[in-house]
Amino acid sequence: MRILKADELGMCFGVRDALDITEAIAEPHGVTIHGELVHNEIVRARLHERGFVQHAEDRRRSLPTTDAVLVTAHGISQRERRRLTEAGKTILDSTCPLVTRAHDAAQALQSAGYHVLVIGKPGHVEVQGIIEDLTSFTLVPQAADVATYVHKKLGIMCQTTTPDEHARAIVAAVRERNPDAEVRFVDTVCHPTKDRQDALERLLDQVEAMVVVGGKNSNNTRQLVQRSQERGVAAFHVQGADDVRAEWFTGIATVGLTAGTSTLAATIDEVYDRLLALAPVRRCHNTTP
Repeated sequence: MRILKADELGMCFGVRDALDITEAIAEPHGVTIHGELVHNEIVRARLHERGFVQHAEDRRRSLPTTDAVLVTAHGISQRERRRLTEAGKTILDSTCPLVTRAHDAAQALQSAGYHVLVIGKPGHVEVQGIIEDLTSFTLVPQAADVATYVHKKLGIMCQTTTPDEHARAIVAAVRERNPDAEVRFVDTVCHPTKDRQDALERLLDQVEAMVVVGGKNSNNTRQLVQRSQERGVAAFHVQGADDVRAEWFTGIATVGLTAGTSTLAATIDEVYDRLLALAPVRRCHNTTP
């Protein structure tokens, strides 16, 4: 059995920078992480060991008890920032700059008079942060959710981890169902997400099964799993090496390995070593057979 790694996988610069910020904090006990810093259970466990106070995503409305609050890589709305600062909290910001770019795009569309169509997952923290600052918007998770809108100007932007193909399908549906509207699309999908999706597409042509490493709540990791399945390739979502099962690969000649953007390099290496232990015949470090 061969094991092929995607040529783009794992941690993006936004997650790396957020982790670097936590490493520079001398007194973790005095800081509340406002939600999940990244959607990765291994990272969350390490932050807990260091003493950070961590709020679950569904507890973000509760006011943190510490004086300092760390905004996660997924960002928050300006409305939420005001709520925290008015309560006397010091904000430490680890928002990914590409998430900030998505916020800015949504605001620019609204300021230009567009009704904003936000392509994204309902309830996701990044999406929530974007829509909380909008007054004229519709959240559009799927192409099937596109309607004929009364608005004459429709501006479309995306959650940063939206697959390109998914975004294109929604934009096409908006144009088809609103032929008389002025439609403007701003592509806010982040480049690391695109790179990992493109690398997955290349890898899927070469493998019979795919192992995808990432947190159970990671949207971009689930997208990699979903795309593999859509292409007819069996996909196994694991958080670490202990989740890998030998029986998955019975009769499989070639296995691919990729990872979401919040996955530590060490975790990917551990999963790779586990796969090698199951199939020591040939080692392949990238998508070149």
